[in-house]
Amino acid sequence: MRTMLKSKIHRARVTQVNLDYEGSITIDKLLMEASDILPNEQVEVLNINNGARFSTYAIEGEANSGVIGINGAAARLVAKGDMIIILSYCQLPDDEAIAMEPTMIYADEKNRVIEPSPIVPLSGREM
Repeated sequence: MRTMLKSKIHRARVTQVNLDYEGSITIDKLLMEASDILPNEQVEVLNINNGARFSTYAIEGEANSGVIGINGAAARLVAKGDMIIILSYCQLPDDEAIAMEPTMIYADEKNRVIEPSPIVPLSGREM
């Protein structure tokens, strides 16, 4: 079995932080559906602004609210307005892993899905 990237929400913006909540990341229901992330599913969060990385679980926020909320202890790793990447993974046998195509979602400044997705080829990126 291999652990493969299942889905990615790229460049979402943190809209709220709540240190006193028990934990998790609140994600707008529409973003969760578009990225195939279920409530209580484990996700990895990467903070583009400061390099912090952490694992937590997703909870569903109000649909079309644009909410991305970092809750509990992880709230110390982000600030409101930070850009983050949210990743989910799956385990697949080798024969299925070879053909795995992850769902890639790109968010705008209001955490709405950008259509079509702005794919940047590696050759066009600055190193």
